Amino acid sequence: MRTTLNVVLALLIVFATGALGAPPDQADVVIYGGTPGGLAAALGAAREGASVVLIEPTPRVGGLVTSGLSHTDFHSLESLTGAFLEFSRRVEAHYAKEYGPESQHVRDCWRGVFAEPKVNLAVFEAMLAEQPSITVLRSTVLVGPTLSDKRHVESLKLRGAGGDEFAIHGKVFIDATYEGDLMAAAGVPWSAGREGRGEFGESLAPEEPDGQLQAYNFRFIMTNDPANRVTPVAPAGYRREDFVGIIPVLETGKIKKVFDYPRECLFKAQTPPLPNAKYDINDVSQGLVRLSLPGKNLGWPTGDAATRAAVFAEHVRDQVGLLYFLQNDDAVPAKFRDEAREWGWCKDEFTETGGLPPQLYVREARRMRGQYVFKQQDSMHTPGDARAVLHEDAIAMGDYGNNCHGTLHEGPRFGGKHTGEFYNPVPPYQIPYGVLLPSEMTNLLVPVAASSTHVGFCALRLEPIWMSLGQAAGHAAGVAAKSGIAVQKVDVPALQRKLHSRGSSTIYVSDVLPGHPQFEAVQWWGTAGGLHGLASTPVTSRGIRGKKLHGQYSEAAPGHAAELDCVLDAELAGKWREIAISQNLSADALPAADGKTTRGRFISAAFEATNNGR
Repeated sequence: MRTTLNVVLALLIVFATGALGAPPDQADVVIYGGTPGGLAAALGAAREGASVVLIEPTPRVGGLVTSGLSHTDFHSLESLTGAFLEFSRRVEAHYAKEYGPESQHVRDCWRGVFAEPKVNLAVFEAMLAEQPSITVLRSTVLVGPTLSDKRHVESLKLRGAGGDEFAIHGKVFIDATYEGDLMAAAGVPWSAGREGRGEFGESLAPEEPDGQLQAYNFRFIMTNDPANRVTPVAPAGYRREDFVGIIPVLETGKIKKVFDYPRECLFKAQTPPLPNAKYDINDVSQGLVRLSLPGKNLGWPTGDAATRAAVFAEHVRDQVGLLYFLQNDDAVPAKFRDEAREWGWCKDEFTETGGLPPQLYVREARRMRGQYVFKQQDSMHTPGDARAVLHEDAIAMGDYGNNCHGTLHEGPRFGGKHTGEFYNPVPPYQIPYGVLLPSEMTNLLVPVAASSTHVGFCALRLEPIWMSLGQAAGHAAGVAAKSGIAVQKVDVPALQRKLHSRGSSTIYVSDVLPGHPQFEAVQWWGTAGGLHGLASTPVTSRGIRGKKLHGQYSEAAPGHAAELDCVLDAELAGKWREIAISQNLSADALPAADGKTTRGRFISAAFEATNNGR
């Protein structure tokens, strides 16, 4: 098995570099980290006409989206835009082609956001392969950057799978790792742990700063289909005594099942299931027994390969060991043991790693301290408004909110309690360009370990948002490389227009989605402030989100529609004229509020006028 795997990996490296493993020595844009954010960055830069080298330290691109996180984290489908929307539509098309457009598989993938890891991987690989200017280097790790001074990266020294070291020069670099490894090696300021409440005035922050870090766990892909089930075996280092403490917890009656959703279980088998009767397994939020292990991951952000391998192994011992104990130990009550035995790994997933995901779910590691620090207040309501605080320099948006699975565990492993946990409902929020930018480094962008506080990062750390940030970083990098300018000097309004033309939103608009004929105009207008003030703050936090569809998924956020067919009243027309003038538009180019002019007509006229003025 090992020999076969090595041959496959060698072939992948040859294919990726295009010349018997010989990598290019330079590119316009060099990206370290093949996470979804990194893939979106590569696609964005390539579409700007840049030559791109995408470097992934493991054999598999796609980060957690191809390593188990298959129930995508968002709240409403209306929040999905840009690179992630393109990806999810391709996933849905894959299932339609493979099984038929009316198949159960298409229904189960729910517009492409619930998919098997092997399908996610195939779609990502296809998207990369369509761009001839992208070279992908797998199993290639960073040795260190070479700097011309503390403000400019010249090249990256890398080590390939065979142990050979080489360098790649670039004009612009992007750190798309979950850990921020490149930016830290380049000397960019960063933080890990939690800020104290007083530093940024965040109510969700602890009173005093500390080194606590959001917990990690695996996102197992499992099935109870006997035809595709592989029975788990005891992990290396398994010790029965580590797990007997769960027996008293099971005897309390508070745990109803081993696998269930969303509560009173040990393993959260997220529903609806993925296509082909597979389940994305996750930690039970606020549960009596947790998969996430706060405190066990503290060495990961700054750790070398050996340290991270030890953290990885500890999580395998604990989480696979718990499953093995439940399936095999005679002390486990029969009803739980029998149920647990119905589940196993999938024969056709992660075959190179024995059915286990190849990556640990690194929810949080380093965070850059850059030009703008995203914090709790950035996802809070504008006073009196349904919308969050306005960022006219936004390059992405999200609708998830601040979400932390805990940073410390008190009491016994089984039956104790996580602390530092929060799930904060907020309105959809904008993300400014400054979160991608170091304060000084002129040719580096950081879309994943983005500039934020711990609390703020807990609203950014979702793969659709990371893909939006990566897409923006890729386009910005392509522009900077072509123009020879610092990334801080990129024209943000022009960058926004590029993103809008690619169907990427910079503000949440529930009724004007990508593909709508006025999408670009409405995005431009909303990002200028034109859609703020149309609806007031909901009375209760439940009113922030639409009607629940299932689990965490909801209908569109209320109060966030443009309502283009509504007649423009005089009061709103006055406000909009002021905004138009602030955008350097002549009032003569704007239609009057004559009782017939609609919001849509006004926005179209303003958008046409600004385009004519370029």
